[in-house]
Amino acid sequence: MVLRTLSFGLFLSFAAVAGPNVTFNKDVYPILQKRCQSCHRPGEVGPMALLTYQQARPWAKAMREAVMLKKMPPWFADPHYGTFSNNPSLTQAEIDTFANWAAAGAPEGDAKELGKPVEFIDGWNIGKPDLVVEMPNAFHVPPTGYVDYQTIVIPTNFKQDMWIQAAELRPGDRSVVHHVTAFARQPGSLAFAGAEPGIAFRQDREKQRKLTRDIDRPEYIVGYTPGRPASEFVPGEARLIKAGSDIVLSLHYTPNGKAVEDKTKIGFIFAKEPPKRRVVNVMLADPNILIPPGEPNYRTDASFTLQEPATLVRLWPHMHTRGKYYEYRVVFPTGESQVVLRVPNFDFAWQLSYNLEKPLYLPKGTRLEGTAYFDNSPNNPNNPDPKQEVHWGEQSWDEMSEGYMDMAVEPNIGPGDLRRAKESTAALN
Repeated sequence: MVLRTLSFGLFLSFAAVAGPNVTFNKDVYPILQKRCQSCHRPGEVGPMALLTYQQARPWAKAMREAVMLKKMPPWFADPHYGTFSNNPSLTQAEIDTFANWAAAGAPEGDAKELGKPVEFIDGWNIGKPDLVVEMPNAFHVPPTGYVDYQTIVIPTNFKQDMWIQAAELRPGDRSVVHHVTAFARQPGSLAFAGAEPGIAFRQDREKQRKLTRDIDRPEYIVGYTPGRPASEFVPGEARLIKAGSDIVLSLHYTPNGKAVEDKTKIGFIFAKEPPKRRVVNVMLADPNILIPPGEPNYRTDASFTLQEPATLVRLWPHMHTRGKYYEYRVVFPTGESQVVLRVPNFDFAWQLSYNLEKPLYLPKGTRLEGTAYFDNSPNNPNNPDPKQEVHWGEQSWDEMSEGYMDMAVEPNIGPGDLRRAKESTAALN
């Protein structure tokens, strides 16, 4: 009955818009440029390029279905909570344009009406980087089995503090790179002591957490997951990499049936002058996950209280294949509570970030809360094994409950300064 109703609804929508003379060159191409081509071009996460009529024409019906069902562009925020500047969702007029085009047989149209192509700079979404730091040695990914998380320390040789206006991670081979996180390890930190620069090794994250204090822990710079954009900050805000720091890459590889090599790189664009505010990253996390076999609705909660005022600018939840829901809340010192982001249908394949359209000022004493739900039942089609008890872990068949947040603070404030409270469950950063 549900499927029948959905199909009837699609028919009505399609019938209502069929008729106007829509062509690729005049109508569809501008939407693809604005909404789709950042992912659907060579070297990016989209499975096919949509840069030309010849590339797009075979996918006309599939695109119509994807946009009418709102599967594409991917976006999972509940519209009742918060507005976000990077929301790629199509307007109804744009959806109707795809439907009209497909209904008309996907005509190309007059070549004179085709706009100029977008100029992408050597694959970089942030523009031409001021500096590119690449893994000095390729990592060999085997054709089968699983690969432990790999960590690589790369010296920057920065002689002075560097403020980062934008940063982007580019995997060498996306087919085997599940995700990457880049950190800055400041001089004197005890983290990864003894690591040989440029040589991949397996990290023991729990051991590192116990060995290091908040002030020692490498600071988050930028991450890569499918569908997540690069980190770009508004003028006057930037991340800090201190003089003499190293870049630490944490890489998760997934074998795909053939032996390949990866040399991931990171591009930086530097701020032209010291910023007014520093962007730091903090995380809500519950490492004590224990999901019973078959449990369809397992809940985790995490919270900590801000010890300094901060402005919330960006959020992104991280879970694995059993994750299904994540919600961020802020509780102000007055007791007022506000949901700032709810993701009711979390998708492990598209781990997006959500940039607040209006950054939210949070006074000292504000409590940050994160709630996650997991489905370990047979009804979850992504569940590796519903008969297993699931614990916290780094591999995809394990689970994580992490809510990342970018905060804009005074330039002299670091991430550890925001969460010194003993009750903090955000210690894993």
